[in-house]
Amino acid sequence: MKPELQLLFEAHGVLDASIVVGETPAGLKRVVPILGGTFNGPQMAGTIVPGGADWQYVRADDVTVVEARYLLRTNDDVLIEVHNRGLRHGPVEIMRRLAAGENVSPADYYFRATPVLTAPAGRYDWLNRHLFVCSGARFATAITLWVYQIL
Repeated sequence: MKPELQLLFEAHGVLDASIVVGETPAGLKRVVPILGGTFNGPQMAGTIVPGGADWQYVRADDVTVVEARYLLRTNDDVLIEVHNRGLRHGPVEIMRRLAAGENVSPADYYFRATPVLTAPAGRYDWLNRHLFVCSGARFATAITLWVYQIL
């Protein structure tokens, strides 16, 4: 049986400047603080709680490995934890423009991740029993994610 995807929400995050940790055995390490944002979908909507971060490293093959942890606060005041791991890469010139803060079409590079959503008991606890994937677009001080439930 082939799985289907259903949009869970579209998220718009506001990001602070990257904090460069430096070269590590895994590659160039950096941390991108998440300042806040919003998310909206057919079953849930709300805000991105300030204080999360995306811990990244750029491998020797120029693939950026992302691992973000942050909280969503739904419009009905429920906190949902997000742990999102993924990859971002593309042609050298496209990635150079992206790193320079230029707006680049997300169709020109690969940005995919697998968010795990953890909700407390109650209205959103069904999130604990499903898998999700997302695609993303990175901008100079923002990010957009399209999160899909795998049916």
